[in-house]
Amino acid sequence: MKLHLYFARRFLVAFMGVLAALSGIVFLIEVTEQVRRFGGKEIGLGRIIGLSALHVPETLHQILPLVTILATLWFFLTMARSGELIVTRAAGRSALSALVAPAAIALLAGGVAVAALNPIVAATLKEYETRAAELASGTARTLSVSEEGLWLRQGNRDGQTVIHARSASLDGTRLIAARFLVFSGFGTPVRRLEAETATLTVGAWELTGVKDWPLAGSANPERDATRHEHLLFPSDLTREQIRDSFGAPNAIAIWDLPAFIDNLNRAGFSARAHKVWLQTELALPLMLVAMVMIGAGFTMRHTRIGRTGLMALAAILLGFGLYFIRNFSQVLGENGHIPVALAAWSPPVAAILMVLGLLLHLEDG
Repeated sequence: MKLHLYFARRFLVAFMGVLAALSGIVFLIEVTEQVRRFGGKEIGLGRIIGLSALHVPETLHQILPLVTILATLWFFLTMARSGELIVTRAAGRSALSALVAPAAIALLAGGVAVAALNPIVAATLKEYETRAAELASGTARTLSVSEEGLWLRQGNRDGQTVIHARSASLDGTRLIAARFLVFSGFGTPVRRLEAETATLTVGAWELTGVKDWPLAGSANPERDATRHEHLLFPSDLTREQIRDSFGAPNAIAIWDLPAFIDNLNRAGFSARAHKVWLQTELALPLMLVAMVMIGAGFTMRHTRIGRTGLMALAAILLGFGLYFIRNFSQVLGENGHIPVALAAWSPPVAAILMVLGLLLHLEDG
């Protein structure tokens, strides 16, 4: 037990060291990127740093597998140089026993990332996207799906329009039982429309079965209401903007994701991408364990054997290969080519089994 605790402490120090170093590098890169993106907006350095800080957690969450494999290389290369792995073998312990503590720490780190870091990433990413959109265009468009249906907001500096629909098409360009509430630039309602359907065309919503209430300048809006079979309501929204208004699945905390998926299905949207993301996040701890085993498979031998740099490079390349395969599998799952569970869980499980076979062959074969 003491040996496992010693290995766990050493690996945790390596993991935190790599994480701290990459955090600093990522922050500097983010500052440079925000200066490039918003340098012409004449915003202060404080806002640039604030935007960068909001985007750093999302980037760190993405590179956790890289952090894990670099920490594993650091841990096992240090242990090999000091001869501690040789002492472990001489004491009658299999070298595989040295993997137990690092794998447990990686599993724990993955659990913390899913349970705690994921909600932090969701909150900071949402705030970042809101601030970035306001700086880029001066306005914000938001789309929300709840149990009451679909809510969409569009507008500019002259006013805003809140749109509600009972359900919608998969891409959000056709709304069923739609309501449009138009507000002036001062926030007062000026017009209300209800339509049986609303279809997004170039530069306008095409409404059918419309009832139009003038709320501004009318003593009795119901008396002055008009009906139209067809009506065009101006809009600068596009199909891509509505799709992007959903936000990436990682902008939703994992604790809220199941309810959000239910609301998407209820509103008539496809929630496959969110389902794949949910399962991929749940499989993250196994992904980190796979990275530990890949790093260990190439660096557990003594450094006097030689080709240490080549073996470390091979481990990093294999780790990147696994990361690419996981992302490719995720895309296949989102497009419906493979089942959701297979897309999320097969890459880390397959990697663990293959590397375990390699380690058993090298140590006991």
